[in-house]
Order: sequence, then structure tokens, then C-alpha cells
Amino acid sequence: MQTSPNILMVRPANFGFNTETAANNFYQQMDDRSGKEIQELARKEFDGFVALLRDQRVNVEVVEDTENPVKTDAVFPNNWFSTHSDGKLIMYPMFSPNRRLERRKDLIEMLMHKGYQVSDILDLSFFENDGQYLEGTGSMVMDHESKTIFACYSERTHPFPLQYVAELLDYKVVGFHSVQEIEGVQSPIYHTNVMMHIGRDLAVVCLDSIPKASEKQLVQRTLTNNGKKVIPITPKQKFNFAGNMLELSNDGGEKFTIMSQTAYDSLNPGQIQLIEKYTTIISPQIPTIEKLGGGSARCMIAEIFLPKK
Repeated sequence: MQTSPNILMVRPANFGFNTETAANNFYQQMDDRSGKEIQELARKEFDGFVALLRDQRVNVEVVEDTENPVKTDAVFPNNWFSTHSDGKLIMYPMFSPNRRLERRKDLIEMLMHKGYQVSDILDLSFFENDGQYLEGTGSMVMDHESKTIFACYSERTHPFPLQYVAELLDYKVVGFHSVQEIEGVQSPIYHTNVMMHIGRDLAVVCLDSIPKASEKQLVQRTLTNNGKKVIPITPKQKFNFAGNMLELSNDGGEKFTIMSQTAYDSLNPGQIQLIEKYTTIISPQIPTIEKLGGGSARCMIAEIFLPKK
């Protein structure tokens, strides 16, 4: 599995609850604390997360969010762009109009200024004109080694842009449907990276959230054929962000699995032992960001696979 030695994170300027995304992100919860208090807590959690990563010599490029326009979800940059080892940078079509403001050309210029080589910028935001969305590595969980994209279809993950990206990258797609029970009603899971993670040796996946037996078997079989040991998680663990993990490496090639403290606390000892057999766990405390933003540790990280001068 290609793991990234460089990552980018965006320090929030106006973090808060986004009513537009709450329509289909059932992980978001309202909070009666003041906007100022929430913002301070989010920044503190963000800074603590970056410090944990840097303590393990993971190279983090921290970008400050701009005050204007206000972007409550800027802390989740993985949804609007991805980078690739051949120099491609892809910008994605976003479901929520206020999240489209997160796409920043100056951020791309900053990467180039730091010596990252961008040979091709592919802006797929034109899909928004047709109500078609694909929210980056939230919508797609990629196994770079086997050139496979796993994606569960939802209001934020449409087949046409998904196929378009697969052809751009020369990857194959394993598409499926994944649901969760919200107040007794089965609703689509909005992002694939909520219910699955793929590392070099392991895959963590909530197989119970895939109702169709043939799709469940396809996902499990493909992961196994790609050489992954599958760790199943329960729907309850998924609701605690246990599917929202990411494997990274540091400048010495050591491998780490990043997950929030909430996710870590939901795992059983056997699951933790298995993950620790292959990687070291880093688990930041990000409860405010998780509660109001409805995203966890993996969502806060954009991997930088670009070649460096």
C-alpha cells in the first residue's frame, strides 16, 4: 500500500455546525456552546493532533484557513482535492454549495512553492452543474497498490464522476451500497471512509452495513484477493468513527494508523492487537470536531503523493 510521508491539514478559522451537510451526515450533532468557545476548542484539538503526528516525525504541512469566506468544514480538506504520484491534482464536485468555497487555488500554489511537483490540475467541479458529486477520499477509499477504488453510492458519491476518476487514474472500481439505521429508517452512508479503511496489510470494514449479499461478498473477496487481512467492525463501532482511519508513514518509513480516541475506545482488545501488529496507533482527542463536523481523524488529512523536487 502506498502510504504518504507528507500530509496537509487545514487549521480552522470558523469551525462550526453546517446545516447544509447535516441533511445527510447523521454524525453531526448540534451544540449549544457559543461559536467562540467551539472555535477555540476545535483549534486546540487540531493543534494537539498536529503535535501528536509531528512527535512521530510525520511531515505535516499546516495551512491556515482564510477568515473569509466563512468555511465551517475547512478542517476536512480530503473532500475537495486529492494528489497522485504522477503529479496529478484532482479537485472534486461537492454536494454542499457552502463547502465548494473550500477549493483554494492558493493552497495548490503553496504546495508548488514548497517544491511539490504538480503536472496536471484536473478540476471536476463541472459535475456540480448536473447535480453529480464525488467528495474526494471521503467518497473513495483507494487501495493504491492494487489500483482499486472502493466506493459506496450515496447523495455525495455518484457513479458517473466515480468512473471518470477511475479512468483518469487507470484504477478499477468496486461500487456498492452501504446503509445505517437512523431512527428506525435505513439511510445510505454518505461517505465510504466512514465505514472502511484500507492499509498496506489490513482493511477495517463494517461489512454489516452492506445489505446486499453479493456486494458484501465482492468487497470482502476483493480485499482478501488484494492481500488484506479484513478486520470487521460493528455498526456501533462505525458510529464511533472506527471506520475512519488512515495509514501513514513518517520520514523513517515507520507506519502508523491514525484514528481518533473515540474510535480507539470503541475497538476491542483483539482488534487493537491486530492493528498494532502491523503499525503504531496514533489517536488524537477531537470530540468537538467529531460532534459538530461529523467527521473524524481521517477526514482531517489530505495525503500528498506528489513528487518533490
